[in-house]
Amino acid sequence: MSNTSLGMLYMALSGLCFVGVTVIVRYVGTRIPAPEAAFIRYIVGALILAPVYWRMLSGNLRVVARKTLIVRGVVHGLGVCLWFFAMARIPIAEVTALSYLTPVLMTIGAALFFGEKLYTRRILAILFGLIGVFIILRPGFTSISIGQVAQLITAPLFAASILITKKLTDTDELSVIVASLSVICSITLLPLALLNWVTPNPVELLLLSLTAVFATAGHITLTKAITLAPISVVQPVTFLQLLWATLLGVWLFGEAIDQYVILGGTILVVSISYIAHRESVAKN
Repeated sequence: MSNTSLGMLYMALSGLCFVGVTVIVRYVGTRIPAPEAAFIRYIVGALILAPVYWRMLSGNLRVVARKTLIVRGVVHGLGVCLWFFAMARIPIAEVTALSYLTPVLMTIGAALFFGEKLYTRRILAILFGLIGVFIILRPGFTSISIGQVAQLITAPLFAASILITKKLTDTDELSVIVASLSVICSITLLPLALLNWVTPNPVELLLLSLTAVFATAGHITLTKAITLAPISVVQPVTFLQLLWATLLGVWLFGEAIDQYVILGGTILVVSISYIAHRESVAKN
């Protein structure tokens, strides 16, 4: 199998892992508050990464941009908290479709903060993506729920987190960047979790722990995908994530297939794929 085919396969597996996180949180529901659920996810993730912390404490791994790591962790922690809140309240296909807004906002953020040029075709792609968001939400035709608002706020927070991560790669090793995220997110979420702590039963604790496993696997396979093949090639594969989310929502939760969510999500995927293609062309 070629590297390109392997990259596409890893991207498909990454999407399936992230849909797995959404399904679990949706299944757990709203009994466990979102900050607590997110805290459990990251504290378990920190335990998984314990060997990396040992290397950091022993001085084998050097931490350079401490303040930037902290800012990134706080921003990402708040984003995950809102993401968990949204996942428990709106259909998983809708959560997935709205998550495609993050790469669109990343393109805008890269232009504003990193000085990257926004050519006319990329601006049109961004506008095309925003049309997809409006189709999903249909403001003025249907009421916007609090879960949708939470997911919309999540998008710029995740975009900011990814852009900061890009900056961190200039100073810190990847293992430090990944491991610090779990610790700082856990610290950020702990006070919010303690405000309204609900003791999870063994099944809920197991399921929320599994979100850490799925999320970690998702990040690993995503990284592997973009290492093996160009982003412009693997990015369209993310459309499968919306397909899986829709099918699992119907099968597990009896959620209706919303044609507007499918249409809007497809438009967002096309927009992201075109932006990724233009990035690839610009680098060559």
